[in-house]
Amino acid sequence: MTNNKSVFVDNDPQEDLITLNLGPTHPATHGVFQNVLQIDGERIVSGISTIGYIHRAFEKIAEHRPFYQITPLTDRLNYCSSPINNMGWHMTVEKLLRIEIPKRVQYMRVIVMELARIADHIICNGILGVDTGAFSGFLYVMQEREFIYEIFEEICGARLTTNIGRIGGFERDFNQIAFSKIEEFIKRFPAVLTEFEELFVRNRIFIERTSGVAAVTPEEALSYSWSGPILRATGVDYDVRVVDPYCSYEEFDFDVPVGTNGDVYDRFMVRNEEMWQSMRIIEQALEKISKEPSGVFHADVPEFYLPPKEQVYTNMEALIYHFKIVMGEWDTPQSEVYHAVEGGNGELGFYLIHDGGRTPYRLHFRRPSFINYQMFAPMSSGMLISDAIINMSSLNVIAGELDA
Repeated sequence: MTNNKSVFVDNDPQEDLITLNLGPTHPATHGVFQNVLQIDGERIVSGISTIGYIHRAFEKIAEHRPFYQITPLTDRLNYCSSPINNMGWHMTVEKLLRIEIPKRVQYMRVIVMELARIADHIICNGILGVDTGAFSGFLYVMQEREFIYEIFEEICGARLTTNIGRIGGFERDFNQIAFSKIEEFIKRFPAVLTEFEELFVRNRIFIERTSGVAAVTPEEALSYSWSGPILRATGVDYDVRVVDPYCSYEEFDFDVPVGTNGDVYDRFMVRNEEMWQSMRIIEQALEKISKEPSGVFHADVPEFYLPPKEQVYTNMEALIYHFKIVMGEWDTPQSEVYHAVEGGNGELGFYLIHDGGRTPYRLHFRRPSFINYQMFAPMSSGMLISDAIINMSSLNVIAGELDA
């Protein structure tokens, strides 16, 4: 593992090392997980990562829930970009049921997922600035994340854990306020992102703290099954939206940014550029939606589309449909499917084995944070503690994805 900034120097083997618990406190470790480190002064000699402090048994709970009742569980994986989790799960069920999704619905999903990606990267890069001593940039871009949450609230009524969308599409169409807010965001955000980049990209202190730190080669990253921005930072051009397109991503014109050194600075730069590319995708999606028939926001699958609440309260047939859908009373095929989307941290996959019953026989979440985090302890060997902190920050480890 290359690490140009922190080169470990052999010490007297008789010299005592200090055991340090890095975590499970949130401010330093970005979540409730622990690293038991052996340190020589401020330099890490070795470490063991421990997870499980926030374990909620999502996969086991999901095996006792019908499809719709699983959606709120996916919110709690990467809660910084929960709409991507929700829609990834819905697409998995749609693959099982072979549901054809209208183009307009696909474009609507693209908009929401790219907004969620921007919100996720805002948090990651903003916090990386905080961990290197620059708090003002984080506060500045958080205003834009707040505006994205206002858009989510307008679409589905929720902000952080959104439970957004339905199997087959959305609960309701985007109203004009939502479209107006989306258009306002793509007008105002470029100036903010430009100013954020000016604060960090050529900042000498930031470059000294991040350039060359925790550098990873493409071979090392692939051997640990890395994906997402941290893999692309090593120079590997892999993005699920391009390799295995979904929601008509093959129709969109966008670039996949890659780095060269695979260090903390490259990870920051890749995420910044991905926000620019997400803006391009949203602009194209809005244009494509304008050419589609208005009012279409769901596939024609009455067996899985929840009736409007006002009908459920007054119409017996609607109430029966609502009950049968929520409780999983409709016949479903026996099959085995895997579907992946490009989450904020990498390939977010859902492996579903279904025996035709009310609930999945087996459901496994491929959580990118869990896979990406495995390399943290080995790559920390030889680092200063301060470098290990910003390395963890650049990995963007979300505790909800670790302990599913």
